[in-house]
Amino acid sequence: MFDRQGYRLSLTSNGKKIYQHALRLLDEAEHMKQLATFLTAGNEASIAIEASYDLKKILPVLEMTQTEFPHTQIILKQEYINGALEAVKSAQADLALTTIDNLALQSGQFEANKLYQGYLCNVAAPRFVERHPTLMSVAELNNEYQIVVQDSGQSSQGVNYSVQTGQRCWYVNDFSTKKTLIMSGIGWGRLPDYMIEDELAQHTLLALNMENFDTKIALNYQAIKLKSNLLGPVAEKLWQNLKLVHLSE
Repeated sequence: MFDRQGYRLSLTSNGKKIYQHALRLLDEAEHMKQLATFLTAGNEASIAIEASYDLKKILPVLEMTQTEFPHTQIILKQEYINGALEAVKSAQADLALTTIDNLALQSGQFEANKLYQGYLCNVAAPRFVERHPTLMSVAELNNEYQIVVQDSGQSSQGVNYSVQTGQRCWYVNDFSTKKTLIMSGIGWGRLPDYMIEDELAQHTLLALNMENFDTKIALNYQAIKLKSNLLGPVAEKLWQNLKLVHLSE
């Protein structure tokens, strides 16, 4: 590596090659150090999103965050029913975009900001409706299959929401599969309004109107965080920007 023939040591040709390689390694090490500093400072954020939430409504917020924090890492976790709220409670997510009941809000654990009101709509395919031309009661669908999305939360495992006793069910783990099954005529169920606007307009899906079963259920979506949770800079910026979403609706 070194030439000792002169007054001072000098690098040989092999030494110069190793020296250049060492410089690259030091540069990479500095980049790793900077990345560790970013992560330690909280330049990452995780958001648990209830799957019925229309993600397009916060795309501007995500784009702003990406521009302001180019080195950031954002983790989006899709959850169902109670799963998003539980992710925040267990510190598996910094923020949640979900619904929350008044009892949970009044517990004092959470800070919440209203986002928008959406709906779950009770629908079926035309071929399904043709089998029940005089449909009046949900009891008449007892022997049909209701397509149900499973709750990803742990505290409510085994609890079926809006399912009558004795109802035949097919269980799925996402709304895309649920929509496909409903459109095929295999069964019926509720889907987020934004997912079926075109289908309702084109009559490839029909609203089910029954006397004892709500056609639409209103869902008030909110951005939620634990009051006791100190957010990093990215999550805090997301939180502040999400406050503006409701004002722009």
